[in-house]
Amino acid sequence: MNRWSRQTILAELGEAGQQRLAEATVLCIGTGALGSPATMYLAAAGVGKLVIADPDFVESSNLQRQILHGESSIGQSKTDSARARLLDLNPQLELELHSQLFTPENGMELSLGCDVIVDGSDNFPTRFLTNDTAFFRRIPLIHGAIHRFEGQMTVFAPHLSGPCYRCLLPSLPAPGTIPSCAEAGVIGALPGIVGSLQAMEALKCIAGMGRPAIGKLICYDALLSNFRSLTLRPDPDCKLCGRNPSIFDIANPETIQDPACEMNLHPVINARDLYQRLNSATDIILIDVREPEEHAQAAIAGSLLIPLGTLPSRLAEIPTVSPIVVHCKAGGRSAKAAQLLFAHGFNDVTNLTGGIDAWLEESLPTVSLQ
Repeated sequence: MNRWSRQTILAELGEAGQQRLAEATVLCIGTGALGSPATMYLAAAGVGKLVIADPDFVESSNLQRQILHGESSIGQSKTDSARARLLDLNPQLELELHSQLFTPENGMELSLGCDVIVDGSDNFPTRFLTNDTAFFRRIPLIHGAIHRFEGQMTVFAPHLSGPCYRCLLPSLPAPGTIPSCAEAGVIGALPGIVGSLQAMEALKCIAGMGRPAIGKLICYDALLSNFRSLTLRPDPDCKLCGRNPSIFDIANPETIQDPACEMNLHPVINARDLYQRLNSATDIILIDVREPEEHAQAAIAGSLLIPLGTLPSRLAEIPTVSPIVVHCKAGGRSAKAAQLLFAHGFNDVTNLTGGIDAWLEESLPTVSLQ
């Protein structure tokens, strides 16, 4: 108990509350900007088990804000990187790691037995999915979001008479209306603040301390050094938690969308068709937006390496009159790259669906730079 002594002396927690933390299971969606501080503080506080879902790999552009990972983790899966850091914080922590997307197909399975969901996702379909999963599991959802210098956090808990995410945002925003962090930017310390608030609310919900931020949207403006609180109320006409619901499953029109759906405004091409097109055309510019470590392992011949994080500063290197095909590992980063290029006047942009993973599945030729 010496490890937890600084918090067990708090009357609001005590040894009984610490035991509740030790017996709790928290589902964490993502180990990125928000997931980094949230998972680290949950582990350090003595939460017994974390279930983590994250399909991504560590890139150098992550390190400015995703403090769970470091330089030595570049190229690793984020779940592998998270394992080492979290167990170093708390060797007693039980980890269940899933290097995959949180989807309507696995959502109920991954959330089974969990007491709280902490949502560190960066897209709207996943936010709707975590909301709906928490609703049907009757457990709190700790929501967080960041944009440039602003962040927000709240607890959605309709089973405790609070609103759900759909009461705040009834439907998906129109594609392209909300820029990603890669487009709009984000100051690195901001997600540390919001993710820490998420961890605090999760601890409160588990241990029964204080008043969780149910029905209260905490908004932080870093430039003005200002916190403000907005009251959120349940929407009686909400499709999920209202008087006459029309959603009865976590698989529904909002949640089955591709997590990168707001980016998918451009043509896509499959691996086989791209191979044939590259063999018949000489003016195509193929841009690989992965990290150098990934590119070195397996690259498509003739591809130009421009990691997604550096793309905004290297636009001048790309001719605006040539057809462009972008690719990454699985298609997510390249969808963001396509959106960024389109926003800067590149009109002929195509995304390789499935990324180089799909290229390798087709046994198409690659070059190794190692």
